[in-house]
Amino acid sequence: MEQLSLKSYGWKCVFGAEVIYILCIIGGFLPWRTEAGIQLHHAFFETLPGFTWFSFDSFVLGAIYMFVFVWIFAWYYVWMHNSSFIKK
Repeated sequence: MEQLSLKSYGWKCVFGAEVIYILCIIGGFLPWRTEAGIQLHHAFFETLPGFTWFSFDSFVLGAIYMFVFVWIFAWYYVWMHNSSFIKK
């Protein structure tokens, strides 16, 4: 196996996370969900500091959170993957 590139892996993860984030936001407005399901979905997103529903600013803030969290994950994953190839 080859070593991973942080830049390449990180941007791929960001793309995937942002797509999933948008789909999850859309999922909060689906009409066939139960009231309890919608409340749980909204409560989950509202754990992000500053996030409120029906606000474009909160939507952007959530996307920024995803961007930051994914880069932290990507850095850790690439570091763990690449450090496993170091031979002593």
